[in-house]
Amino acid sequence: MKEFNELRETMDSSSEIFNGKILHVMRDEITLPGGGKSFRELIRHVGAVCVIPVTEDNRVVVERQYRYPIDSVITEIPAGKLDSSSEDRLEAAKRELREETGITADEWIDMGVFYSAPAYSDEKITMYLARKLHFGQQELDEGEFLNVELVPMEELIRQVMNNEIPDSKTETAILKAARILGL
Repeated sequence: MKEFNELRETMDSSSEIFNGKILHVMRDEITLPGGGKSFRELIRHVGAVCVIPVTEDNRVVVERQYRYPIDSVITEIPAGKLDSSSEDRLEAAKRELREETGITADEWIDMGVFYSAPAYSDEKITMYLARKLHFGQQELDEGEFLNVELVPMEELIRQVMNNEIPDSKTETAILKAARILGL
């Protein structure tokens, strides 16, 4: 793959604006490809994983969860942030699926990486397809509230195409999984 080095910006200095539990906001002074100077405000994130759990009859385990920033309950697939940047991403995906849904899986397919907002964040979400599911009890974190449902993959594809699922990681994972599964 071509690197496009002629487009690369380089950091001259970096200062922290905010250091929170989930987000770390930085202001970087940079040198532009043409030699000029500018700055970038960006969010540093430890990283995350998401899982699209699909049953043998092609139903998908989804969650309905309230999201405060948009004041809405939306449909999402199980997901969560890494405990640390060195955490194994597959193990994190297995943990999040088990905690949020009570499900474990025998088959895991890495569907690649998704950058949620690359213009201002380095959050990297690794997507997984989980198959051969085993259902158990949820182990929700304190303060975590969500409903779990089984929805046919074809219905989710329809919802994505009709703009009824606004979550980008969920949209991407549904469409990628559908292609992988030949649906």
